[in-house]
Amino acid sequence: MRPARVVLIGPECTGKTRLAQDLAALYAVPWAPEHARAYVDACKRPLGFADVDEIGRGQMAGEDQVMTQGALEGAPFVLLDTDLVSTMVYSRHYYDNCPYWIEAEAVRRLGDLYLLHSIDVEWQADGPQREQPERREELFVRFRLTLQLLEARVAEIAGDWDERRRRAVAAIVGLTGVAARSGR
Repeated sequence: MRPARVVLIGPECTGKTRLAQDLAALYAVPWAPEHARAYVDACKRPLGFADVDEIGRGQMAGEDQVMTQGALEGAPFVLLDTDLVSTMVYSRHYYDNCPYWIEAEAVRRLGDLYLLHSIDVEWQADGPQREQPERREELFVRFRLTLQLLEARVAEIAGDWDERRRRAVAAIVGLTGVAARSGR
């Protein structure tokens, strides 16, 4: 049986990776990190539109790997720290364009639940990973509109850390009916 795909998505510096790690431990399910972060770290140079293709392919490979792992482990769901929808949104944001195959695959591989992270947390600098704090609201709107156009199932994640975790858990229970395995 295929595990459900729960995707953490939204603008930079909103706690997606932290929450993905926390939820993975809470539910004892596998998670896939964001490929773009590793790609940027490895590049050591400014990115261009030509990099979007490689970022998309790496993102897909990570998603496929965690889906296989989740299926083998019998996990009810897996967690994705972003997916191709994010690649598409950022490509359009930075380059006003996106490779067609990424858009097609984003639709074909649409997640079962998107945890859309609000920008109501403090922005923190992180080298080339986080570079446009003044555009977070614009990005949040882009993510929200894209997910609406795709008719994706979305739960907004906002508030302090405990509230963010509570909202994510409630959304996951609503999707899967599975309560957290840990006592947290």
